[in-house]
Amino acid sequence: MGDMAVTILLAVPYTLALTALAFSLGAALGIPICALRLTKIPLLKPLVGAFILIVRSIPPLVWLFLIYFGLGSGVIQLNAFAAACIGLGLITAVNMAEIYRGSLAAIHHGQWEASTALGMPRWNQLSEIIAPQLARISLPAAATYAIGLLKDSAVASAIGVPELAYAAYHISQQTFRGLDVYAVVALIYIAMSLPIAWVSRTVDKKMRARVAR
Repeated sequence: MGDMAVTILLAVPYTLALTALAFSLGAALGIPICALRLTKIPLLKPLVGAFILIVRSIPPLVWLFLIYFGLGSGVIQLNAFAAACIGLGLITAVNMAEIYRGSLAAIHHGQWEASTALGMPRWNQLSEIIAPQLARISLPAAATYAIGLLKDSAVASAIGVPELAYAAYHISQQTFRGLDVYAVVALIYIAMSLPIAWVSRTVDKKMRARVAR
């Protein structure tokens, strides 16, 4: 029992690191993808829209196989963890781009007009007026997606990343105590998800209180 607990606990950092890195990569890449999605260039806009649709239509497991067994086995050398970060980061990027796009649509166009009337440069409009509102509006959806990504990180076990699902599978195969093992892993996933939800609600309340002033 002690060895089982140690193996599971050693897998937790892999799950957390994979989730954090994939989400950070996706949140950053989602910004330029969103900008391209909203561009007025006739040909570019539908191409980016098609790219987002394609990425979202392919299951995460298939993306990991394509990157690890395809790209990672020939063009460049990738270990399983790096391939999982890239695959989940790519999926996160297109989903975060859509979250940003929806949040921008929720900001009243009068905000742009008022800041333009005040003579504010475009960069100042974005950084001082639009960005704070965008962060507040997109936070709940982004936090919900982060929790989903934490659970989806389990697919990385299919390419050999030693995260929670990988550890649980091998322990259950060795001990034939699948119910006990997966029950413990389920509780760990819940324990990791709760802080994300709590931080999201806390930050959201503080942002709303600041805007209310």
